[in-house]
Amino acid sequence: MSDRRLVSGALQEEEAQFEAGLRPRRLADFTGQNKLKENLAIAIEAARLRGEAMDHVLLYGPPGLGKTTLASIIAEELEVPFTTTSGPVLQKKLDLTGILSNIRARQVFFVDEIHRLMPDVEEMLYSALEDFRVDILIGAGPGARTHSLPMPRFTAIGATTRQGLVSAPLRGRFGLVLRLDPYGVPELQRIVQRSARLLSIEIEADAAEEIARRCRGTPRIANRLLRRVRDYAQVRADGRITRPVAQTALNLLEVDRFGLDEIDQKIMLTILEKYRGGPVGVNTIAASISEEADTIEEVYEPYLIQLGFLNRTPRGRVATELAFEYFQVQRKTRNGDQPALF
Repeated sequence: MSDRRLVSGALQEEEAQFEAGLRPRRLADFTGQNKLKENLAIAIEAARLRGEAMDHVLLYGPPGLGKTTLASIIAEELEVPFTTTSGPVLQKKLDLTGILSNIRARQVFFVDEIHRLMPDVEEMLYSALEDFRVDILIGAGPGARTHSLPMPRFTAIGATTRQGLVSAPLRGRFGLVLRLDPYGVPELQRIVQRSARLLSIEIEADAAEEIARRCRGTPRIANRLLRRVRDYAQVRADGRITRPVAQTALNLLEVDRFGLDEIDQKIMLTILEKYRGGPVGVNTIAASISEEADTIEEVYEPYLIQLGFLNRTPRGRVATELAFEYFQVQRKTRNGDQPALF
């Protein structure tokens, strides 16, 4: 078990380094999200002209769309230092105090998964974001007193995949609240082609399009699939990625034409075959496929709903007629094995 954890950690670190090497450094190199980019470009240029810290920014949207990349781009465009942390890491007030006490003027401070901040840590962040001060409690009991330390003006950037879990007082302290949307195939194709150039991979346009169609609208997944297809092309082909090579490699990875992987298919087939299309609760689905309910809700369900394969209802998850047709499962009635008419 220990060996498996070490291998898994090493693979995650390797993936993180791979993705970091492909991240754009400037806003002009960032593909897609045009309206968001325009808002950021205006805010960045205004801050630079005034020589001030940019207003705080909250970025939200599904994982893998570029929230961390945009945070580092903002720091690069402002030509200021960049400090990063995450909500789960900041377990105590002292953790946040140590970071905030070292922040310099106009610096960018990035908090990933900001919705997972502990309540007492979040309250401490309020004064830093709004009044640019750190409140430190000295002593304990009746003799305890609060001492306020002034801070230089800085830019805080929060990122979250679940905006609804960010409290209203915290959300209200961000001047810019921007949503990242899933990417279209043309944008993802350009991202794949750019990544291929950076990795010195020869790839045809229609092969890049094939990868783009199967990556669930997510650049992170597109780059991951490109890496796997590159491995296949080097081992089983001549190193050049053509559409047939990409199709064969992606089929081998069990990533279908909609980008559905093994877990997606398990979820849908469990609902369709085992529970006759639902309604069925997410905890029941999770127990049936040995997966975490939160992972199903946050990672897999949004894309299945977007494709029109699944509906959330007050009684549970329900498969659509489109899902029965795509997965070639015949609908059955509750009181027998006779197929219902579509």
